[in-house]
Amino acid sequence: VQLQASGGGLVQAGGSLRLSCAHSGRTFSSYAMGWFRQAPGKEREFVAAISWSGSRLSYADSVKGRFTISRDNAKNTVYLQMNNLKPEDTAVYYCATDPSTLTMLDGRANSWGQGTLVTVSS
Repeated sequence: VQLQASGGGLVQAGGSLRLSCAHSGRTFSSYAMGWFRQAPGKEREFVAAISWSGSRLSYADSVKGRFTISRDNAKNTVYLQMNNLKPEDTAVYYCATDPSTLTMLDGRANSWGQGTLVTVSS
């Protein structure tokens, strides 16, 4: 499977961005999807995950209330709407897929895409 993330860029604090991740395989609608990020000098961390049906959503405490994960199974795409961005959100954002959202909560995933850089200026 190939995962193609896009939508990163430079934004001022308080602004918004929407990341997209296109999934190339036939299993998209059967798998959970997630977003992770890695800031300079830091380890990769979990951001958000969504179950295959979209009924189960999970968020890191640092983004709750500001970020929203969603998916469109007809388009094989998962989204991350990021509002009220803060400088500490600056990172390379990665999308990932796994059979289980619980696995991604542990920081692991079956497949990873390339990252997209989000830079938030103060």
